[in-house]
Amino acid sequence: MLHGIDVSAYQSSTYGTSGSSFVFIKATEGRSYVNSKLSAQTKHGRDAGLVIGFYHFLWPGNITAQAEYFVSHAPEKAGDILAVDWETTGGGTHASNAEKDQFIRKVKALRPHHRVILYANRHFWLGIDTTSYAGDGLWIADYVKAGHPRIKAKWLFHQYTDDPHDKNVANFSSKAALKAWAKGA
Repeated sequence: MLHGIDVSAYQSSTYGTSGSSFVFIKATEGRSYVNSKLSAQTKHGRDAGLVIGFYHFLWPGNITAQAEYFVSHAPEKAGDILAVDWETTGGGTHASNAEKDQFIRKVKALRPHHRVILYANRHFWLGIDTTSYAGDGLWIADYVKAGHPRIKAKWLFHQYTDDPHDKNVANFSSKAALKAWAKGA
């Protein structure tokens, strides 16, 4: 298992990288928010030699516009991973299962040479998802022992805690294997 973290504007631009192989950085949300630390957090991860992923926090509605907004702000470099963060919004709503699927497909069409994955918590994956469509892979959040999410589906990334920050593991044998997968889209 490889270790990594995910960060947003709430974390430092110089987050800890020791022992990490990858980082997911929040890029955008909806159609109006861009992480103010996106450039600095990206540079920090690249300088540390991490595999970089970017995620978009999905809101219901305007799915094509959200996908276009995301790809217009997420840096574009071969081997970067793109993800959709599908969960309850600050407004208490969430994108539908069909909207989640549509967003992934649109991002894949806009960035065909990038892996596009789904981030969902266990509740969304087991109780709201009806298609099991996760694009190129599933990033599951379930706060249990690292690498042991309570689902039967194949997963690539597991967020296992948010204390003191979001920590993840990746189901790859080595950083080289993760890099090869990320570049192989």
